[in-house]
Amino acid sequence: MTLQYLIFDASDDGEGTGTWDAMASVRAAELPAVMAEVRTVLDWAERHSPGLRGPLDEGGTWDADQQAQTDGGWTTVTLTITGPWEWGEALVAHFTPAD
Repeated sequence: MTLQYLIFDASDDGEGTGTWDAMASVRAAELPAVMAEVRTVLDWAERHSPGLRGPLDEGGTWDADQQAQTDGGWTTVTLTITGPWEWGEALVAHFTPAD
């Protein structure tokens, strides 16, 4: 599946852990499609989990946070995933179309 709404941006802490932020801003009619993408990404992350999900500073291997904010008819959905660099890059590659 290629994502139509969520766009990922990655950052590496230099120690093998990465953070992937995905964001989409949409009108109300498109919100169900964005939320379906969020669920699909999280489902993939769970199925291919590199270990225990939870805050890294509390012993988790990976974690995710989802936020939504509405302003003036637009809703911005943000999904942040943190975990091992190779795993996160595989996640993004899975949802990125091949050139």
